[in-house]
Amino acid sequence: MARLLDIGLERITNLILDMGHLSEDLVNSALESYEKGTMMRAQIFEGSEKLRFLQIEVTDFATELIARYQPVSKDLRFIQSSMDAAYGFSIFGRYAYDIAEVMETIGPLADCDKSEVSLMAKTAKDMISLSVKSLEKLDKNASQKLYMMDDSVDSIFRKYLKKVLTQTKKRNFQPRCYVSALLILRYLERISDHACYIGDSVHYVVTGDASPRR
Repeated sequence: MARLLDIGLERITNLILDMGHLSEDLVNSALESYEKGTMMRAQIFEGSEKLRFLQIEVTDFATELIARYQPVSKDLRFIQSSMDAAYGFSIFGRYAYDIAEVMETIGPLADCDKSEVSLMAKTAKDMISLSVKSLEKLDKNASQKLYMMDDSVDSIFRKYLKKVLTQTKKRNFQPRCYVSALLILRYLERISDHACYIGDSVHYVVTGDASPRR
């Protein structure tokens, strides 16, 4: 016979996974708007707000489970980590909105080189997907994979920042292109960090150990 706590844990799992998939869709949409020059701020804002309200729902429900059932061991770790993951997915939505707002503020960027953003975007999107799957399968080994991918993201950001600094004095310097790319790369870099934090949370649920951060 299932415990009442198990029913609650299943509900919180479903909420978290819904948040994960929605956040993934929002980031993908924001990056697609950058690539294609479309304006999607309103739609992405709506999704970001939905994530924010879902985060509040997860936090409230998690607190209720702790107060009502006083869970221990892995159950308690899962509830605590669910709140951390909900925050992470909400942050993904916020950064998706920030990317869309760059497009709204600066405008279409058809004449810009988008290769660095596209390169980092692929890794960041893979990291979001992996963080969602790690929660779904409680894969403690995903955290190390996420850190390796995060190293790649950090490297791209540092190289692009240095590139911008060397380009500012050139006659053909295009501020719109470099500023927009640098902002979006920064948002993607932060998304990658939070994907790692979600991987840490899963590792903690399964092992009871703190982050395996190198």
